[in-house]
Amino acid sequence: MRITVLAGGIGGARFLRGLKAAVGPADEITVIGNTGDDIHLFGLKVCPDLDTVMYTLGGGIHEEQGWGRAEETWSVKEELAAYGVGPSWFGLGDRDFATHIVRTQMLGAGYPLSAVTEALCDRWQPGVRLLPMTDDRVETHVVIEDPEQGGKRRAVHFQEYWVKLHAAVPAEAILPVGAETAKPAPGVVEAVAEADVILFPPSNPIVSIGTILAVPGVREALVAAQAPIVGLSPIVGGAPVRGMADKVLEAVGVESSAAAVAKHYGSDLLDGWLVHTGDEASVAEVEAAGIICRAVPLLMTDVDTTAAMARQALELAEQVRG
Repeated sequence: MRITVLAGGIGGARFLRGLKAAVGPADEITVIGNTGDDIHLFGLKVCPDLDTVMYTLGGGIHEEQGWGRAEETWSVKEELAAYGVGPSWFGLGDRDFATHIVRTQMLGAGYPLSAVTEALCDRWQPGVRLLPMTDDRVETHVVIEDPEQGGKRRAVHFQEYWVKLHAAVPAEAILPVGAETAKPAPGVVEAVAEADVILFPPSNPIVSIGTILAVPGVREALVAAQAPIVGLSPIVGGAPVRGMADKVLEAVGVESSAAAVAKHYGSDLLDGWLVHTGDEASVAEVEAAGIICRAVPLLMTDVDTTAAMARQALELAEQVRG
């Protein structure tokens, strides 16, 4: 079975770990990763979502945080702070720095991001084929009224909004800068067209999966795909399981509910949708929108429960196909 997954960072990575446990050794998993969260810091290209998937599946992730390296040290960050070099609000550990140095060197030598990602994965052996959504530069920006500038309206990088401001300032708009001229990375459209099953894990529907869909050609390939597309709700009981997805949903006029997110994706894209067992009331609303819906446990408390979620998604895909 060939499974293609669109994924953001922590939620996508943890779902993928369960999916790997749920499928057989002959099954192939291709991950199309979000690069809209990418940022340039200290002269280095940082790809938070790609690295989170790579570290999580490769056994190097900081488990409690869900991001960054295990057994990390912070000497470089401390020295940069001593020189007065920022930003101080974004933490890169010493081990993590090495990844970004290698990536930046390879990009500077002329290799595209997709080739660089493949080279980095040679070290981590994540057990999936990890593709960036595009080799082109795309960065998600958020329009806010900046409290530090007297409420002046401006666009900030998504990382500043999420990490520095903790999404405490209302988002007025989400802008995937550069997406309109980007092209899918090599292998992305083929991974969609050749898949037997396509899954949307419980990643942020606006700034993770939504940014992938903003790359011209990706959504079109998904709509045209022969494989069933099944998504898992990132919203449980009216709130995101992790992170602040409700803040960016509000910015695009989408209610923070399992049914609203399914309808935001649309029946032209989704064939099936899983909601948490506490959200059974939304099943009828989702199915009225033309999407087959089931209520199952959706809390990724450990690998076994996540594997059970993945199996439910694959079973729903089989029902759709039947």
